[in-house]
Amino acid sequence: MTAPGGEALRIALIAPPWYPVPPRGYGGTELIVDLLRRGLTARGHDVTVFGAEGSAPGVVPVAPASWSGDLGHGHASWDRHFTYVSRVQRLMRDLTFDVIHDHTRPPGLLLWTARGRPGRPGERVVSTQHEPMTEPRETTLLEVRDAVRFVAVSHAQAATMTRLGAVDVVHNAVDLDALRVGEQPGDYLLTLARITPTKGQHLAIEVARRAGMPLVLAGKVDSTPQGRDYFDSAVRPHLGHGVEYLPSVTGVEKRELIAGAAAGLFPLQWDEPFGLAVLECMASGVPVVCTPRGATVELVRPGVNGVLATDVPGLCDGIAPALALDRVACARDARARFGPQRMALEYERVYRAAGRPARDPSAAMAASAG
Repeated sequence: MTAPGGEALRIALIAPPWYPVPPRGYGGTELIVDLLRRGLTARGHDVTVFGAEGSAPGVVPVAPASWSGDLGHGHASWDRHFTYVSRVQRLMRDLTFDVIHDHTRPPGLLLWTARGRPGRPGERVVSTQHEPMTEPRETTLLEVRDAVRFVAVSHAQAATMTRLGAVDVVHNAVDLDALRVGEQPGDYLLTLARITPTKGQHLAIEVARRAGMPLVLAGKVDSTPQGRDYFDSAVRPHLGHGVEYLPSVTGVEKRELIAGAAAGLFPLQWDEPFGLAVLECMASGVPVVCTPRGATVELVRPGVNGVLATDVPGLCDGIAPALALDRVACARDARARFGPQRMALEYERVYRAAGRPARDPSAAMAASAG
């Protein structure tokens, strides 16, 4: 099959080593890799995915499932990561790809760029940055910028990557097949996020209390000492008083929890590069009430699928207008803007353009706004 818009490409997608592709619960990047795999395959491309054990059939299993326990544990985490990318590199030694699309941390790029030896001069390396950009990370990426085309998941994130020059921006997609549109709202607010101070669950509790509505907090507690202390001090004391905590929701339970919410509540306290949970709510017809931090100003269309407010009083005042929004129109807008096929098409354009200078982020933003 010939891919629309040009010849079919041989594409390697390098997923992180921590969770299966697709994930069974937590694992936002792994979900994006799976949606991209499916979208690119549907467009006629030859796609090979490298990932963790327990992944879908066809994904090359490289990282043992037991390694997931080392995620976030300092040296162990980095050692596992280096081992993983080394093993992927070895498996790829006798393979040829048109595009190597890396979704791991920077050390992987040092290996993929090293593959530009005689015999593989046409391989293009693309790297999507799923995590916040820091000075040490950007400095590392500068070492390979002449051989890699970088992709940010939002214009907000791209604005933190200026030392790398122009980067492409491709918004993530949401798994529409795993969601349903909840046309009839329930009576509870929902905060779907990892339990950590940056997600602002303590503020969600305050907003729900002032609004007089029950609140469901869904998401695992961050594995760091700070995350555990935050749960014990700021969340646990409030449970059972109109606040329910669900440590893990997946599959049908997650779909129904989202679809049945009156609104999604996301009082973010950091500049999040993206926000899949925000999209999952909107694509389910559930309006969101968020702080305008990071990518939320690109994802949420006030008056269509949510309200943006800067502080607790503003978030409280935003609940009623959010509940009045048309849930079907909310879902229609989000599904049109953030479907997997749209993401696959945009990445295909990045692949074909790799090797040429990326568009200026400000020009890309102006084009998308128009």
